[in-house]
Amino acid sequence: MSHLFTIGPVEMFPETLEIGGKQVPYFRNDEFSQIVYSASEGLKRLLFTENGEIILLTCSGTGAMEATVMNCFTKEDNLIVIDGGSFGHRFAEICDVHEIPHSVIKLDKDDILTREMIDELIKDNEFTGVLVNLDETSIGKLYDLEMLADVCKENDLILVVDAISAFLADEINMDKYGIDVVILSSQKALSLAPGLSIIALSEKILERIKDINSRSVYFDFKDYLKNGERGQTPFTPAIRVIIELEDMVKRIEDKGIENIINETGELAAYFRSRVKEIGLDYPDYPLSNAVTPVIFPDENADVVYRELIDKYDLTVNPSGGDYAKTMFRVSHVGKHSKEDIDNLINAMDEIINS
Repeated sequence: MSHLFTIGPVEMFPETLEIGGKQVPYFRNDEFSQIVYSASEGLKRLLFTENGEIILLTCSGTGAMEATVMNCFTKEDNLIVIDGGSFGHRFAEICDVHEIPHSVIKLDKDDILTREMIDELIKDNEFTGVLVNLDETSIGKLYDLEMLADVCKENDLILVVDAISAFLADEINMDKYGIDVVILSSQKALSLAPGLSIIALSEKILERIKDINSRSVYFDFKDYLKNGERGQTPFTPAIRVIIELEDMVKRIEDKGIENIINETGELAAYFRSRVKEIGLDYPDYPLSNAVTPVIFPDENADVVYRELIDKYDLTVNPSGGDYAKTMFRVSHVGKHSKEDIDNLINAMDEIINS
């Protein structure tokens, strides 16, 4: 099977694959509740939120994004949406569908999000929150979390961070940065099977959720929070993925989250240095440690992507739309080593020079 350098699903660890091969157990019992408690408490420690709560949703990250908007905001709110790519644009689409008033800060690929852009909006409008995909995964751009946190603190704004690809690659500290909602998915750096999303809620946003009537049966946060008190979910969850999650959270805590972030950063830096060696490049805007967009001056990224699969059994993330021929993305999360990176770089070098 192909070695995955994709940002999700990622190359999984043997311990997780072993869990995936076992019978799925019954879950409406104390044994499974203890697994949920353990995973949830571990996640709170990894996200540095002492008084928050964790919701486990059986859906993709987009489902978690939509559920967050539905449960945390109403038509009385006014939000700032950072739209710097396909995932930021998705937040804007969700606000449109649910008729949540919002203003979009639209960024082109090479634009840098600045404090001035947000201040310009705030000076003439009243806002209640900011929605941001911290790592705009479609182009690998990392936004300035400290700046966003400062703006939100100074203006009493709710800060919602989609950290789906940034978690375990870049610093995500809820209490330090005053983040009210963090959204995660199982198939990114957690290196689990797809199908589970995680929503971490601050004490502040929990008070707000109490007063909002969600117009959804499946995505009602109040129902999840109530069931969470007994270590359960309202509906059948992704049982096996939650078991994988508990195991992974324990292993992350044993290793230390700071060590994992540092190792991911070292792999990203090593890959980027090797990319330069073979005559390719990457953007000069701030990048997440999670993923590197590789720029192909000869506009043959799509050809190299296909040949990596067909000839070398290596899979990277293709880019779509206008970037299909000029860029693909290489992930640094999941089970990777410098030797794996060397194998990928050597294959890319052979293809572009053949």
